[in-house]
This record gives sequence, C-alpha cells and structure tokens, in this order.
Amino acid sequence: MPTAISLRGLSKHFGQVRAVDELDLDIADGEFFSMLGPSGSGKTTVLRLIAGFEEPTAGVIMLGEEAVTRRPPFARDVNTVFQDYAIFPHMSVRENVEYGLRVKKVGRPDRRRRAEEALETVRLAGYADRRPHQLSGGQRQRVALARALVNRPRVLLLDEPLGALDLQLRREMQIELKEIQREVGITFVFVTHDQEEALTMSDRIAVFNEGRIEQLASPVELYERPASAFVAGFVGTSNLLQGRVARDLLGQDGTFVIRPEKLQMVAEAPAEAGRVSAPGVVREVVYLGAATLSVVELDAGPTVTVSHQNTDTSIDAALERRDQRVVVTWRRDHLVSLGSSDPAASPEEETA
Repeated sequence: MPTAISLRGLSKHFGQVRAVDELDLDIADGEFFSMLGPSGSGKTTVLRLIAGFEEPTAGVIMLGEEAVTRRPPFARDVNTVFQDYAIFPHMSVRENVEYGLRVKKVGRPDRRRRAEEALETVRLAGYADRRPHQLSGGQRQRVALARALVNRPRVLLLDEPLGALDLQLRREMQIELKEIQREVGITFVFVTHDQEEALTMSDRIAVFNEGRIEQLASPVELYERPASAFVAGFVGTSNLLQGRVARDLLGQDGTFVIRPEKLQMVAEAPAEAGRVSAPGVVREVVYLGAATLSVVELDAGPTVTVSHQNTDTSIDAALERRDQRVVVTWRRDHLVSLGSSDPAASPEEETA
C-alpha cells in the first residue's frame, strides 16, 4: 500500500527536553491512524511537525514522494482540525466551509458545489445558512471537519477534535468520524489521550511515551497483547503480576499482565486444567452501570481488579461481597508475558 506520511529520524527538542526523539514512522494511504499517549508524550508535537507548525530539530518528513520538512504549512497537502473548532462566528456555515476555497480563488459556483458536498458528507445538508451559534457542539465540530475536507487534502490531521464534547456526543462522533473517513478515503491522523477513542476508530495506533513510540499495533493487538507495562496500564486497566508473586502464583519468573474482564470470582477454586486460582478478600465494589468492578486483595500480596457485566447478578448481590473471602481464577493462556523481571531486584523490592 502507498505511504501517505513517512518520518525518518524525526526529533524535536525544546531546550533540554526531547519532545520527539529520533522517530521513524510510516502511515499508509487511506489509513485511520491514531497517536495515543499522556500529556507530554510527544504525540501532539509530531502532529504539529507534520502540519508544519513546528520545525524539527532533526529528521525528514515525507508526504508521499515529496520531502516537506522545511515547507510552510500552506505548502503542504494537509489540513488540521482542532479541538476548539476555530470556525468564524460572523460567517454562515456555508461561508465557513467555503473559506479555504475562496482564499485559493476557486470560482463561486465550484465553491458552493464543493461546500454543499462537504456538508452532505458530514451529515449537515440543510444547515448551510445557519450561524455557528445556532449549532450544537457536535455540529460545530462537523463544520470544522467539512471546512478541512472541502480542500481535498491528502492527509487530515485531527488534534483531539472531540475533547470539548460531552461523553454521549463524543461516542456518537467517534462512530460518525470513522464512517466519514471510510467514505472520503483520506488518510486521517488522529491525536488523543483517550484510549477508548483510539480503540474505537483506528486501523493502527501508536502509543507514545517520552517522545518515542512504545508500541505500534492494531487496536486488538494493542489491547490483547501489550508490549510493555506502560502500554498495558495506559490502554485500559491491567493487573500486573511479577517477581515473588509470579513465582508463587504461576510457578515461573517474569512480568505478566491480565485484563480485569479475564478474571472471575468464585467461592471455591475450580478443578480445571489450565487455570490459575488465588484466594483473597473483596476490599471494594464499584458500580459502573453496565459492569461492576471488584477490587480484591489477594493472599499472595497484590490487589487485582475484577470486572464483570451486570447481566445475571444484581448490584445488591455484588455490594454484599465487600469484605467477603473469594477465589479469583483465570485461564493461564489469558496471561500476557512482558518478559523477565529484573534479576537484580530483591524480593523486598519486587511488586505486583
């Protein structure tokens, strides 16, 4: 598949801070690619480097076959959608969408046709004559998206565009945004700190940590087979077993993670091959509507989180488990190995 973006040896330093550190990355044409990570991990800086809003300290940025490393933003075949929409309040929706075409001196009939097509693409046909203050937050975000799409860029950069929306609207927009991307076929590069957004929409995800990519993978691989403790902890919730605890419970050295939904709480350890069981005490129960989280302090030492759907157990029954003894059990093949524990660590220093 052709490459839309290629980064080689890309670095950006702010004084002594290495915001991006010798990054190599290829993003395919037509891909919905997400850069995920906590604040300060480097993901937004990479987006700004691709857009041309920042100049790299070192490295090369390619858009297709063209080197654009030192080109200004207006000379790159990309558009950017920001969290704050950045639409003009004194213009109508149509005028906002047409703005970039007007700057490029596209004729009025062609401007209007392309603006109407872009508005139809983002499900805003019939809204062209409205003003931004007459729109909801989600509609304003779609106007910003239409204004970016109307220029038909090779790459669309999205800088946490759903961050200002409420939870329900954000989830609706996640699905719509992916559908729009499939329809237009443009490469989307999406920056977020929200792992649910990244998992919902992306073809591939790069998890950033301290200016480098910690793991680059599909959503399924990232969640089911995290490559490090950082990824396991950042992408969803994980239970970590290592050191003495791994030896006691699993009979082997190393560092292992297992997701809360892979664990079960039972009254007695099942006599079933291929399972691990550990007794403990339920210390807390957290009701989340569709699911309940139980925090269990294992006799072996660590505290683990168990998640189960509220399908056949009432919340009252779940709450009654607080301070009760239970057995936490899981299939051994649901454990993900992160490699060997530090051999230099003493038993007292090892944690779970």
